[in-house]
Amino acid sequence: MVKFFALLSRRIRRRLYPVVALAIALVLVVSQPLVSQAIPWFDLIRQGIQLIQLSSLSDKQEVEIGSQINQQLVGRQIRLYRNPAINQYVNQIGQRLAAEGRRPDIPYRFQVVDDRSVNAFATMGGFIYVNTGLLTLASNEAELASVMAHEIGHIAARHAIKQMKETAIARGITGAAGLDRNTAVNIGVELAFRRPNSRKDEYEADVMGLETMRGAGYAQSAMVDFMSKLLRERSVPTFLSTHPATSERISRIQQIISSEGDSGGGLDRAAYQARLRSLT
Repeated sequence: MVKFFALLSRRIRRRLYPVVALAIALVLVVSQPLVSQAIPWFDLIRQGIQLIQLSSLSDKQEVEIGSQINQQLVGRQIRLYRNPAINQYVNQIGQRLAAEGRRPDIPYRFQVVDDRSVNAFATMGGFIYVNTGLLTLASNEAELASVMAHEIGHIAARHAIKQMKETAIARGITGAAGLDRNTAVNIGVELAFRRPNSRKDEYEADVMGLETMRGAGYAQSAMVDFMSKLLRERSVPTFLSTHPATSERISRIQQIISSEGDSGGGLDRAAYQARLRSLT
């Protein structure tokens, strides 16, 4: 009889485990402040097992979220430039730089955006975007590399994750249980365009960018040259619209270069123009 009740007790516990787990998932989700739109209960349950902790996000999780952000950007927000030669050239420069960055172990993906405005941006997980307008404004490969190295610096410092966390906290949509992955992706798409980079983040990305350029064999002075060119533009380029005090950044970069010395190549204008000849 004792064995019978023991067996019965074990069977009851096994049946109760899924119910308890489901109840916990619902509590975790319902306890989180949600975006104002109505969400079906099935989605709440599904999202309950997709909560992430931004403060302890692994490289794998970051790349996965970055990939989801990229899918939304490419599918709805931006149009990629489909010239194979140009894409291969930009990717070649990007991979050369990424190998010298502080996070060389994550996969980097460099994409050219079919947009004549001067802009470049990065999202989390190694995704970097460069507009065709920026390609044509650059005078040589080193100037283009300076922008890409700066964006690699943002990824190396995990600035997008920090901005996502700050945004989620400000909106009251995160808590002890974490942030819903789908919400994180939506914030990531928004930040890709709004890019509220702080002065500290920009300086940090500049310093890391210079290190990356030096390691990849590009002349660091090209970063100063390109930023100075941006300041001379008649209208403020998209690339600078959310960036702090470019003139001050130039002064800091010049100080670093003067103290550490300038070296490297990539300054051949004719060679660069030849590579962009198919850009129409």
